[in-house]
Amino acid sequence: MLEVVDLTKHYGSVTALDGATFSAAPGRIVGFLGPNGAGKTTAMRCVFGLVQPERGETRWQGKPIDRSARLTFGYMPEQRGLYPRMKVADQVAYFAQHHGLSRTVARAATATWLERLGIADRAASRSETLSHGNQQRIQLAVALAHDPALLVLDEPFSGLDPIGIATMTEILQERAAAGVGVLFSSHQLDLVEDVCQDVVIIAHGRIVAAGEIEALKAASGRRELEVEVAGADGAWLDGRPGVSIVERSGNRVKALVSDGAELGDLLAAASKAGEVRRFAYGPPRLSELFMEAVEG
Repeated sequence: MLEVVDLTKHYGSVTALDGATFSAAPGRIVGFLGPNGAGKTTAMRCVFGLVQPERGETRWQGKPIDRSARLTFGYMPEQRGLYPRMKVADQVAYFAQHHGLSRTVARAATATWLERLGIADRAASRSETLSHGNQQRIQLAVALAHDPALLVLDEPFSGLDPIGIATMTEILQERAAAGVGVLFSSHQLDLVEDVCQDVVIIAHGRIVAAGEIEALKAASGRRELEVEVAGADGAWLDGRPGVSIVERSGNRVKALVSDGAELGDLLAAASKAGEVRRFAYGPPRLSELFMEAVEG
């Protein structure tokens, strides 16, 4: 279990972390979400000792995280942590050896992960010659080669094509199924909703929501309504109490409504406006929960 407890960090007058507390359990994929500058990267760097907090601590299996614990972790920073002129295979094996693997085992693990990530043919290439997406793949190989007990990934899906996203998703799910804890940050909320079981949402250095995604959705005081009425632009919803328009697109309108709203009244109003082609009602999506938590 990774525990982040009461982390506080300032950079001059800027508050990066303000008593941030959350956890990531083994075998769970946790999405770490927040606006730019919310404190995600600073929190991750605290886990790896790259930033020293003014208050609070990070724990692994109930104990303060030390160097020996960090050697069992896999880290993928958002900014490139690669040696640009070093060959791909040499680079992955080099980092794996730093995590305690022998040269022979590190080379074997490197070959396995480069093949799995679809870049085995670039093993002898210098990192600087690869595309952004392939450099992401190298960084993931570095994070995985030593078979870590915890994966902490900062924007791992950035720059990946759909095939790369599918491959990375499959790998993260496999690692979690094997008991590895996975914590990753992302601005791709639909992707997080599909991949993760849990989320932690941070804003202005404070944790504003955390828990299982489905439980957070069920506990929300609002529901999402999506309606398509032929020949109507959604104006029939304007001004209705407890209704907040989220999006309009042609004849389709998406809104957040107060939990317990009279669906019969809303359906009757939609029918009066025109032919109802779609009327869907349910818990809000993660993107709506995110906006509610951050703005609220």
